Amino acid sequence: MKVKRKNILKNDKVFPYLCLAPSLIGVMIFFIVPFAVIIYYSMVDNPISKEFVFLQNYVNILKNTAFRKAAVNTLTFSLISVPLAVVLSMLLAMLLDCKIPFVSQFRTGFLCPMMVPIASVVLIWQVVFHYNGVLNDFLANFGVDKIDWLKSDKGQIVVVLLFLWKNLGYNMILFLSALNNIPKDVIEVATLEGAGAFYKFFRIKLRYLSPTILFVTVLSLINSFKVFREVYLLTGDYPYDSLYMLQHFMNNTFRNIDYQKLSSAAILMSIVMIIIIGALFIAENKFGEDVEG
Repeated sequence: MKVKRKNILKNDKVFPYLCLAPSLIGVMIFFIVPFAVIIYYSMVDNPISKEFVFLQNYVNILKNTAFRKAAVNTLTFSLISVPLAVVLSMLLAMLLDCKIPFVSQFRTGFLCPMMVPIASVVLIWQVVFHYNGVLNDFLANFGVDKIDWLKSDKGQIVVVLLFLWKNLGYNMILFLSALNNIPKDVIEVATLEGAGAFYKFFRIKLRYLSPTILFVTVLSLINSFKVFREVYLLTGDYPYDSLYMLQHFMNNTFRNIDYQKLSSAAILMSIVMIIIIGALFIAENKFGEDVEG
């Protein structure tokens, strides 16, 4: 009986690892190994001679005009779209949390963009923002000259609006769920003690919402770096300068089979993402530690 018990305990310790093994192997094959290969390619002169050049490829990519333009455009887009996506979705969630009429209809309306194929959305945006499109015809009634939205410095406005229209609904649902999980007794006590709406929002609700704010921010940041699909369908491989994103640079570099430049750009992009997300986690831990306690 003692031997059987030891075998059972031994099997109980091994069994979880056996269950995790397929997932771990998949992560290793499809994520860790390819990432290691990218790091290797970023430190050799080319895949044929494979001469080790250490950080020279990174120096070259930082001097590349196209890369710097793409990086600045992507950073600008993220700095504009991500805060707007977080703040607007939180405000919409708080508005719907106030028990206004037709809450279900509003919620459904904001979630509809998630069900529409992106190709159809882009087609609508092209009709609206074309030089001879609906928006310019509307603005002409007020004496405003035509604007070539997709071939001017105002192109990012078009993409930001498309990004917000596509992502606000999902973010709003996340905030609604978080608002419903705030302890009602805390709000009631604050109300009885004479706390105003301003105090309750910034001193109570915002602290309980901090994990959701972090999650929505990270999610929106990742989505902002994946906006290439929409811009590509709107403008093609080589858009106007203000719409030339990092994904355009990487896609065009891949077509030219320049693995060193592509790998270096991918590693730099990953490092920036890790630093930003790490800073967000640290800020959230500092801001929400008293709530968790």
